[in-house]
Amino acid sequence: MLMSVRGAIAATLLAGSALAATPAFADEADAPKDFTVTGNVALTTDYRFRGVSLSNGDPAIQGGITVSHKSGVYVSTWSSSIHGGDVYGDQELDLIAGWTGDLGHGLTLDAGMLYYVYPSGHVGDANYWEPYASLAYSVGPAKLKAGLAYAWKQKGLLTIDGYKHDNVYVYGNVDVAIPNTPVTVSGHLGYTSGVLAPCYYCNGDKTGVDYSIGASMTVYGPLSVGVSYIGVSGPSIDSYTNDAVVGTLTASF
Repeated sequence: MLMSVRGAIAATLLAGSALAATPAFADEADAPKDFTVTGNVALTTDYRFRGVSLSNGDPAIQGGITVSHKSGVYVSTWSSSIHGGDVYGDQELDLIAGWTGDLGHGLTLDAGMLYYVYPSGHVGDANYWEPYASLAYSVGPAKLKAGLAYAWKQKGLLTIDGYKHDNVYVYGNVDVAIPNTPVTVSGHLGYTSGVLAPCYYCNGDKTGVDYSIGASMTVYGPLSVGVSYIGVSGPSIDSYTNDAVVGTLTASF
C-alpha cells in the first residue's frame, strides 16, 4: 500500500511558551518570532496518495500541525482516515522533521525525514521511514517544484519471495496563481519505481506514473476549496487506481 507528510500537543505547548513572554521594549515587539505554528483541517471526497485511493474511494478527514523555527528547522505531524484493512487499520499518522531555506538564485530547498505510522493496524509492522528532498523555483506567478523520496529496504515494506525491497519516487509540480483572482491552477506528474508502485499488488508491475491537474481558491477567510482530476498508470481498479475527480474543503490557521 502507498501512504503519505503531515498534532503535536507538546510541540504546540513549547511554541506557545516561547511566544508567551510580554516584550519590554518596542524593538523587541517588532522582532521576528523564533517559532511559528501553522495547521489545517480538511475534508476530502477521496484520499489519493500518488494516484492511489487509500480511503477505498470514500471521503476522508485529515489535519496537521507544523512548528517552525526561524532557522528553517521544522517538525510536523499530519493524519488522515484511511481504509487499510487489518495491516494498516483506519488511520495514517505521519511524523516529519526537516529544514527548508533559501539557497540563493531563487531556489528553495526542503529536506527531511518522514515516518509513516499506522496505529490501528493489527497484522505485522507496517510503519516505515522515507527521507525526502525538493527544490522550488518561482517564475512570475508560477511556482515550479521537483522532488525525490526514497524508502530503503525495511521491516514495514512488503516482503516478496523472502526479500525486502526499496522504493524511489520522483515528481514535478507546477502551481500558477491566476493574476487578480483567488484561483491557483496546479499540475503534478510523479514516477514510482519499487515496492510502492501503484500496481505492485494487483499485477506485479514495479513502476508506475501518477498525474493530476486541478484548481484551488480561497472562499472566505481561512477556508479554501479545491478540485483535481487524478489518474495513475496500470489497470483501473474501482476505488483504488481508477481515475477520479476529488474535491477538498480546507480550513487553515
